[in-house]
Amino acid sequence: MTNFSFGTVGRRVRLAGAASLALAAVLLGVVRGHQASHPETIAAVAAQIGIAAAPVLETPAAPLWDLPNLDHQRVDYWVKRFQTDRRTDIVTYLERMGRYAPLISEALAEREMPQDLVYLAMIESGFDPKAYSGARASGIWQFISETGQRYGLDINKAVDERNDPVKATDAALRYLGDLHERFGSWYLAAAAYNTGENRVARILREETGRKQGTDEDYYAIWNRLPKETRDYVPLMVAAARIGKDPEAYGFDALERHEPWTFEEVVAKPATTLKSLALQAGATVKELKDLNPHLKLERTRNDEPMVVRVPAEATVAD
Repeated sequence: MTNFSFGTVGRRVRLAGAASLALAAVLLGVVRGHQASHPETIAAVAAQIGIAAAPVLETPAAPLWDLPNLDHQRVDYWVKRFQTDRRTDIVTYLERMGRYAPLISEALAEREMPQDLVYLAMIESGFDPKAYSGARASGIWQFISETGQRYGLDINKAVDERNDPVKATDAALRYLGDLHERFGSWYLAAAAYNTGENRVARILREETGRKQGTDEDYYAIWNRLPKETRDYVPLMVAAARIGKDPEAYGFDALERHEPWTFEEVVAKPATTLKSLALQAGATVKELKDLNPHLKLERTRNDEPMVVRVPAEATVAD
């Protein structure tokens, strides 16, 4: 008898339809002038990240944005840093983007949220599900325990769902949606995500006399924000400028990771990863890579749980 069953949870697949086109806009933008005469280049890049290619236009155009691309000296500063002493970091982030951006893009499309918010995840963690900060924030979206639990993420001895890219993405987008509804601006929502909504609300009220604001208001209150938060939106915009048009910034040899694909199965309580791996025809390392929220060598012992196994896995006899 196996310790898990297939079929009760749908298989995770690559993006399709609107979500693919939205992600194409994020990563490739509208076709630039030199790209327009080389559609095979676009198709190759799109194939690398598992999406449909962006449409080729008759006339040149700048990359698409669905968040404001506001100029600021700190945006220029971070673009320069990413091209020089932080170059290795941004290359790693852009390459990992191929693995996790499709998941995030799909979730953003389902919620009709700006696709450019994928770059918020980039600057938070570099798309590392196990990232952990000095402020005890964890995961791709860098939740602290209190906020993560407020948005439904389970944190206990067996699991830390802040490290689950699927559940943490859902929680982060719900949180960002709430912040946008409160402040009326994605820039202000991002600031609140980083430093706390009450601090941003207080500073915004003191500086503008309003409870809601515009994206431009982020820079109006900029000098009142903590240093890290002052750089938060500039970092996101700088990462997006490079991410949308890497060749223009000198990044022309990226090796994008393959998009995340897997099967989902339901495992009995306290099932060992060794047993799961044996039955799924996988390795324990593969299971840990697909389930970075598992803290032990087994599943949680208080209830059955969904576990990801490699795509096309089969149950051993």
